[in-house]
Amino acid sequence: MEELKKLRRIVDRTPGALKEVLLVLDATTGQNGLAQARQFSEAVPVTGVVLTKLDGTAKGGIVLAVQAELGIPVKAVGVGEGAGDLVPFDPEEFVDAVFAGEGGGEGAGGEGAGGGGRRLIDHPVSGVSTVAGRG
Repeated sequence: MEELKKLRRIVDRTPGALKEVLLVLDATTGQNGLAQARQFSEAVPVTGVVLTKLDGTAKGGIVLAVQAELGIPVKAVGVGEGAGDLVPFDPEEFVDAVFAGEGGGEGAGGEGAGGGGRRLIDHPVSGVSTVAGRG
């Protein structure tokens, strides 16, 4: 972590340097991902998360806890092994994937009247979307 802090100090002294700090989390990481995010955000100001390995059976739900506890938005997801498989994060697709197979079939728990299901809440200041409710 000390090396990470040192690197950040060097970047801070560099005029015009890009100051985006992305934490890369493996979708197969469980609660350990939250601990990693805490440690990294204590060392440097993390501006976003990149969630990798979403091409398998892992759902990557840990990013919900990271966003809820630390307020760090997900910026991109890796859905394969190639460079072109890193795509911008789509909160609606992510929610659908996390809750896929939890009963009710296609479209269950969506944003309908009386649905009582999940919905996305957009936070305009942080640019983060969170999930409320469950289908």
